[in-house]
Amino acid sequence: MDNDNATLIKQACADYDNDPRRMMDILWQVQDKLRCIDGDAMSLIAALTGTYRVEVEGVVSFYAFFSDKRKGDITIRLCDDIVDRHAGAQAVAEAFSDALGIQPGETSADGAFSLEFTPCIGMCDQAPAVLINDVVVTRLTPAKVKNILRTLRKTKDPQTLIGKTGDGANSHPLVQAMVRNNIRQPGPVLLTDANPDQGLQAALQLSPLEVIAQVEESLLRGRGGAGFPTGRKWRLAANTPAEERYVICNADEGEPGTFKDRVLLTEKPDLLFAGMTIAAYAVGARHGILYLRGEYRYLRAYLEATLQRRREQNLLGAGILGRDDFSFDIRIQMGAGAYICGEESSLISSCEGKRGEPKNRPPFPVQSGYLGHPTVVNNVETLSCVPRIMEQGAPWFRGMGTTGSSGTKLLSVSGDCVRPGIYEIAFGVTLAEILTQAGAQDAAAIVVGGASGQIVGRTEFHRRLCFEDLASAGAIVCFNSSRNILEAAAYYMDFFIEESCGYCTPCRVGNVFLKKGLEKIMHGEGEPEDLDYLRSLSDTIIATSRCGLGHTSPNPILSTMEYFPLVYSAMVKERPGGMQAGFNIQKALDEARIIAKRRSLIYDPAYGDKE
Repeated sequence: MDNDNATLIKQACADYDNDPRRMMDILWQVQDKLRCIDGDAMSLIAALTGTYRVEVEGVVSFYAFFSDKRKGDITIRLCDDIVDRHAGAQAVAEAFSDALGIQPGETSADGAFSLEFTPCIGMCDQAPAVLINDVVVTRLTPAKVKNILRTLRKTKDPQTLIGKTGDGANSHPLVQAMVRNNIRQPGPVLLTDANPDQGLQAALQLSPLEVIAQVEESLLRGRGGAGFPTGRKWRLAANTPAEERYVICNADEGEPGTFKDRVLLTEKPDLLFAGMTIAAYAVGARHGILYLRGEYRYLRAYLEATLQRRREQNLLGAGILGRDDFSFDIRIQMGAGAYICGEESSLISSCEGKRGEPKNRPPFPVQSGYLGHPTVVNNVETLSCVPRIMEQGAPWFRGMGTTGSSGTKLLSVSGDCVRPGIYEIAFGVTLAEILTQAGAQDAAAIVVGGASGQIVGRTEFHRRLCFEDLASAGAIVCFNSSRNILEAAAYYMDFFIEESCGYCTPCRVGNVFLKKGLEKIMHGEGEPEDLDYLRSLSDTIIATSRCGLGHTSPNPILSTMEYFPLVYSAMVKERPGGMQAGFNIQKALDEARIIAKRRSLIYDPAYGDKE
């Protein structure tokens, strides 16, 4: 390692006090400067932070945005979400490959460009989309690729690609993003004109226990999909004896088809930060963390500026709004491309500078979370509801929605529809009503809740979006009658295989077997017994996996088997004579032919033909 690189690494570690708990920040800084984190860099970082190289290497290898091999000066990350595929992403990828002379996963010989596929980047309402370093480019076509590369070769700066910026704060000088908010239906709680700090002021007029009681009375439930009562979570954290407590906002919305948090972070950051501050006051926390997914790094400078303005306005920091007994501040922790970090214990591990692997439970985060202290983890939408509840009162919030699902819900609608975007709806609306609003006239299947949710058919469009019926983290992906629903299920299984942390065998291996079983059926080689096998294996994965990823990964297969039984029936058939349709002797002999370096006289029908 040359002296200049060593100096850069030493500076990165010093900027974070050589603290191994800030490993993610250190690695981001080194990756940005050197375009990789190689073995020598890992050794030096380990020495400076008082840890072991194997631990540093474990973190580097876990996150998709870090690499031990040099990336190009410009890294092009093509979104490979199924919505992007249907919008023409494959043609766009081929245009990049042809123009650059490299395939996804490769770097050009001159080190100028790297080309990669990446899962959903939160732009499904304007697909196909791509991240070029931290610059988002949407609505791509093969023709646009030529202009993009011509500009990049000339300027070597992705920022020069930015033309007309999007609406709202997307045109802010610290954002400058070609991203549209696509707010199709604003609502009374979140997407409305309201002063977020009136809720904070109202909260500080109450005692912490009164704030918790107000949140409990509102019946606010977590908007991440599981729906755990927010007030109960806060009370558990407040009642756990501890010298320190933490509030963490989960802004790692990696669920394919979800982009609602992107819009809230762009247009309502003050509402979110006020919600985090109220949560901190209620549970007795002095420190907060916004865990921001790496795909949204283009928003970081804007969010940092918002935090700084709030400090100057005495809305963060010491003695908030004149309360000498209440101090609270927030730092931003960048993620680095790992879907599993949307699970709260994995997110906490990442904040601690570790691999984003889930923790064993119990204890739960509200008892022992970040650095072993009681920790409240809520997502962006949940925390953004809190200031409005404090401002308008729990009965107002409870008056919207259904008996078991109070308030409103943000929906990210994308896919085969005329009006993709964000819809704020009261809980209890039917799928059919949403499809009408979004202009999905030929919808044949709907993904409710993203990859971990359910895929339902036309017979279920009467069902309501609420915790009592169809619970959803917010993603609604529409598929018209021209789409192959089994291909959609296979895509989601590929996603789970790729995003599994690999810690537990049921998830690491079981999902691979599920995908193979599905492929067997898709190839016309399935038998009725295969359906029983898929159900049994799914039950095992759900029951024995360590975290939420494994608990929900079989859903694409289970829900399509439930709601599209005729599709499966048409693909499977009884085989006479005890023959296995899925056994291909020629394929089975391929490995033996390679090892023996010759063909089979008995089993090779082409034996004797010229190679």
